[in-house]
Amino acid sequence: MAWAGRRDARMSVAEYRRWVEPRPDEERWELLDGEPVLMAPPSARHQRIVTNLLTRLDGLAEPRGCGAYPGLAILSDAMDDYAPYPDVVVHCGSMPPGGYVDDPLLIVEVLSSGTMTNDRGRKLAFYATVPSLQTLLIVYQDEARIEVWRRDAGWTMRVAGPGEAIALPELGGALPVGEAYARVAF
Repeated sequence: MAWAGRRDARMSVAEYRRWVEPRPDEERWELLDGEPVLMAPPSARHQRIVTNLLTRLDGLAEPRGCGAYPGLAILSDAMDDYAPYPDVVVHCGSMPPGGYVDDPLLIVEVLSSGTMTNDRGRKLAFYATVPSLQTLLIVYQDEARIEVWRRDAGWTMRVAGPGEAIALPELGGALPVGEAYARVAF
């Protein structure tokens, strides 16, 4: 993960969008605490897990007028210096232009060793500020383990492992943990 350089003032989402727009398409940046951060290329295992999740979640989402998408940035009115790119976003209705959404239903973050602290810390706190978000899945790469964060009266978390299925009432179905790890060797 590379930082775009230190600035005296934090960059707002509007400034970040102007800054990132002319960057080459092969560069993937996210805005974290007002700093643009270049995202490292994902591993083959990471990509396999993301592909598995996209396939399953899109199948559940489509009948409800929703879709599962990679590469969408999340915005929150509560934090104007943060625009992360989770691995999978389930979004309902029409897509706003530009690849930024402020009303995701479900988000998936696939952990890697370099992002684990941020994904389970600061990003988790950011996602909690997004009113439409019902479920956040934090998916481990090195073992069949998924943290299921759900907005109930507050946020609750449980861990799902091999042989379990994660109920997704917002999509009218479930995600078997094994399907997330299909064709992944540990």
